[in-house]
Amino acid sequence: MLSLYIVLAFFLAALLAPVVSMLYGKNPYTQYGVNENLLNSFGYPLKPNGGISGQFWFGLEPPYGKDVFTELFYGMRTSIGIGVALTILIIITSVVLGLLAGYLGGWVDYVVMRVADLLMAFPQQLFFIAFIPVLSALFFSPRVQTPTWFRVTILIVVMWFLSWMAVARILRSAVLSMREREFVEAAKLSGASTWRIIRKEILPNMTTPIVVQGTLLLPTMVSAEAGLSFLGVGVQQPTPDWGRMFQTGAAVYQSDITYMVFPTVTMIVFVIAFNLLGDSVRDALDPKSAR
Repeated sequence: MLSLYIVLAFFLAALLAPVVSMLYGKNPYTQYGVNENLLNSFGYPLKPNGGISGQFWFGLEPPYGKDVFTELFYGMRTSIGIGVALTILIIITSVVLGLLAGYLGGWVDYVVMRVADLLMAFPQQLFFIAFIPVLSALFFSPRVQTPTWFRVTILIVVMWFLSWMAVARILRSAVLSMREREFVEAAKLSGASTWRIIRKEILPNMTTPIVVQGTLLLPTMVSAEAGLSFLGVGVQQPTPDWGRMFQTGAAVYQSDITYMVFPTVTMIVFVIAFNLLGDSVRDALDPKSAR
């Protein structure tokens, strides 16, 4: 139950990031170290512990003095937002393809599974790193900064394209076992159409695996997005993002270790809490898995 409260707190913090920024009186875009005597000549906070003070609760980000507290909230908002969008797209794709492949069988099942096998053979991380910059360069000149909305769109599309296969295979297996059940056979004998059987008989009974896979998939997508931003192919400046904070922290940790603490702790807590929530949901909805 604690994991549920922690997850809800993260979602609430992400949704209310603008409100927190307004009440706090600062934002993650202003470079506070430029016009104030807050940073030294190397761009590091003059005060100890990363510049933590009553004015800047979590300190300042080197080398321009951005506020870490609001940057963390907005970075959480970006990463979780992308993760949620990816999870929804992957679940929808997996449900459609898993239902079609599992229930129709034959050449439909063969084509879907062979495409899934082909895409699963791709080295995903390498493909992400190589393909996202290529797609960006096709639409925007290297001399022009790629708009944030376009980078996010490309990131979501590419990650979705190579991430639906595992969930689709799990849902297909569930459909294969379900299509031989008595209630499905009864619907066939009553003359129900294929679409009606899928919509009325099979899909409602797929709720448990769909919910379980969704809760387990979201933290994976958030971590993957943060990893790509850390590697420089995801969200970039000036948009706050968990991965970009890790990228900055890795560059300055020898001189300002405090900056790395806040994104690291929040990411670890989020992933652990969501994985525990996923396990709890699976045990609650599918008691057989707990044995």
